[in-house]
Amino acid sequence: MSITIIKPGIFSTIQDSGRKGFQHLGINPSGAMDQLAMQVANLLIENKADEALIEFFYPAPVIYFNTSAFIAITGANFCATINDIPVPNHHPIFVPEKATLRFTQKITGHIGYLAVQGGFELNEWMNSYSTNTRAGAGGFEGRAFIKNDELKLKASSVQKNEQSKLQVLPWMADTQSLYQLHALRYLPGQEFSRLSLKAQQFMTNAQFTIQSNSDRMGYRLKGPDLTLKKPLELVSTGVTNGTIQLLPNGQCIVLLADHQTTGGYPRIGHILQADIPTLVQQPPGSVIQLMPVNIETAEKINNRQRQYLQQLKNACTLQLNAYHRH
Repeated sequence: MSITIIKPGIFSTIQDSGRKGFQHLGINPSGAMDQLAMQVANLLIENKADEALIEFFYPAPVIYFNTSAFIAITGANFCATINDIPVPNHHPIFVPEKATLRFTQKITGHIGYLAVQGGFELNEWMNSYSTNTRAGAGGFEGRAFIKNDELKLKASSVQKNEQSKLQVLPWMADTQSLYQLHALRYLPGQEFSRLSLKAQQFMTNAQFTIQSNSDRMGYRLKGPDLTLKKPLELVSTGVTNGTIQLLPNGQCIVLLADHQTTGGYPRIGHILQADIPTLVQQPPGSVIQLMPVNIETAEKINNRQRQYLQQLKNACTLQLNAYHRH
């Protein structure tokens, strides 16, 4: 039971929820850029929410199924087809053996995800399957996919049924309300008060353009030069996914999945975990807006996303149980 990478696409890797608890050793967390899309893909097919899956960009990979499988595609809409038949995002899909999955056109979003029921046969590294390309560890041989890579699948109930034809199940996950189109919310950071009053005022309704040299380590933002009240030297301290740092040139970077473990630049804010998926799905050149919120609002927003995922898990379990009974 396996799939074969016919074409690898742009930086297609294995990711899960990330490598937690090792930053003090200099090991960055990695993990899926869009954790919401990762969890939705897995819950649609009754995987555990953080099961390792494939993360990809456009041009996307071409994947051949050597065996039948039960899959879900989430995140960016890259116009998926299976054996040249269009298939939708956010639905559970039965894929027959000897089928080819392609992505033909970039419509919306920046990062896609493919989950397979049961997951992949992989070796764990430091409690995670996420790919750390700098360390050459985790994922599939510690690297992005190349042509003819074969990924073995764990057993799943669907594969035992040996589905013989393509089938898209009728229910879907509606995640539209969880992706903020208006403003990305952030908590002011430890050094926010060190910004000049003009810079602080700008950050109450800030607009930035995502630069082309953004990557999995961080999204570089282009906006007006932000200044400090006075020069500041900081001891290098811990940073996390979503930390907004002020660079020496007056511009900002939002640290993301492959961020370094510590940093010495002023931390002027932290993007809410619930809004990071919206940020990472914006391609370079996009204009984003930042808006500060307080901790109480942040907790409500993050809790709302957790509740949605729990409801989705329950609903998918009920739907699949009813489907199997029929």
